[in-house]
Amino acid sequence: MSGHGDPDVMQIVAAPVPEVARGEVLIRVRAAGVNRPDLVQRAGKYPPPPGASPVLGLEVAGTIAAVADDVTEWRIGDEVCALTPGGGYAEFALAPASHCLPVPRGLSVIDSAALPETAFTVWTNVFDRARLQPGECLLVHGGTSGIGTTAIQLAVAMGARVFATAGTDEKCAFCRKLGAELAVNHRTEDFVEVTQRATAGRGVDVILDMVGGGYVARNLKALAMEGRLVQIAFMTGARVELDLAPIMLKRLTVSGSTLRPRSIGEKAHIASALRARVWPPIEAGRIRPVIHKVFPFEEVRQAHRELEGGAHIGKIVLELR
Repeated sequence: MSGHGDPDVMQIVAAPVPEVARGEVLIRVRAAGVNRPDLVQRAGKYPPPPGASPVLGLEVAGTIAAVADDVTEWRIGDEVCALTPGGGYAEFALAPASHCLPVPRGLSVIDSAALPETAFTVWTNVFDRARLQPGECLLVHGGTSGIGTTAIQLAVAMGARVFATAGTDEKCAFCRKLGAELAVNHRTEDFVEVTQRATAGRGVDVILDMVGGGYVARNLKALAMEGRLVQIAFMTGARVELDLAPIMLKRLTVSGSTLRPRSIGEKAHIASALRARVWPPIEAGRIRPVIHKVFPFEEVRQAHRELEGGAHIGKIVLELR
């Protein structure tokens, strides 16, 4: 980026190939996922953590090109997808070896680039933090986002009931196609009323929210006794006025997290869980990355505009040829 601002601040430039440090691998990138944190970083509101590349890009897929001397789990030539601390929009990107996962059987390298950021985020928030159990009910806001499409499929695969919200009838229909039992058009319906009715007044057990703002109080109303709200973004505002009464009366848990600043060890633990619990249903065909569009790397500005437009369903990916 030449600075912060609209997509025009991005430009393709030549730079040295990164060199691996202890615990790292170098990936020859075939594809890189485009995520909303990239847009926020481009706008100057999400600086990379200390030591991370200033180049955009938090997830890649490709081929291992080099490994550090202490790395034993990967070899040159292995096909992987990886969570990166930054630097993914490039022909070569570094990643901690422990944050790499094999390209799942049955998926292309391009498809695999859409997995890491959403899979890491959904697993750690819905299953680690919120402890969603089989038979419980999960409400996913933004059901057709990259996070949303992953959360719906993964929760269904794990035996949960899933409700979702989306902004058009077409998007609601897509949520149901992915396995959501109920999809609410938030522009025409009240998700609190609809979910209360669908659960006979009990409410939902877990809510995954990236909206924030006015949704927070409504989320508390929609939750069941002992319900859990997990906040992973705040697209409509971070500051809210909160009524503590429903939290106390229903013994609710409200938590939140961000993924990028977490330690290498914490993210390695998530990667291990994904390989054990999430990769098998992916390879069995029960979970598939939903890709809205693949852009050539040279069209990165258009890719950002597409994501900002909000009409997409699923992920947007850059392909490097």
